[in-house]
Amino acid sequence: MRITFFSFFMMVTPFWGLQAQYKEFKLNAKGDTINAINQNDEKVGKWVTEMPDLRGEHGYVEEGVYKKGVKDGYWRKYSTMGDLIAVEHYIMGGKDGLQQYYTFLGELEHEENWRGYNPEDPYDTIPVYGTGSGEIIDFKIVKVEPYAVKHGEWRYYEAGRVIRSEQWNNNNPVNPNAPKPTGIPRYERPKEAVKTPEMLEWERKNKKRKITDGRTSM
Repeated sequence: MRITFFSFFMMVTPFWGLQAQYKEFKLNAKGDTINAINQNDEKVGKWVTEMPDLRGEHGYVEEGVYKKGVKDGYWRKYSTMGDLIAVEHYIMGGKDGLQQYYTFLGELEHEENWRGYNPEDPYDTIPVYGTGSGEIIDFKIVKVEPYAVKHGEWRYYEAGRVIRSEQWNNNNPVNPNAPKPTGIPRYERPKEAVKTPEMLEWERKNKKRKITDGRTSM
């Protein structure tokens, strides 16, 4: 079969475009672009990574999407035999919402709830807890980085039923037997947080923008 110059040009043009867009990339069996690294050395787009057995730990294959070099959205892990062993959700590199983990036999093993932070909202107000009681005694403004905290219920399963559960609030374990605070809770009138020069400068530059507190919904 004769291949004209125009036909050849149409076949190789997309490949040239990928080379210009990415420093490195792979093509899967369907011809889709995966495991791409852009010109800023950031992982982007769909990635499929295989981890071998190591120090007694089972190997696995994970797939999901990178955005600006960090995991974003749903990620799935499979055993090397192809069985689903985890479904995780990320927001800009931090776990967010419900995470589910399975045994190598396909049974639900445990569930976690996390709260992820969006680094595009640079500051957040977090509570400061008293020792042991779980009572909020103050608030503090912090600069947000891509990270996540345990937040919500964690459940552990055996043979399909819950055998244990935990409650977390911003990385602090919630004690269901802790005495309830009496009177007017101190957290209704929190102290005014001291703002750093960096915070004041950011507010000056963004005073016309609507500012959110950086929290994500569950």
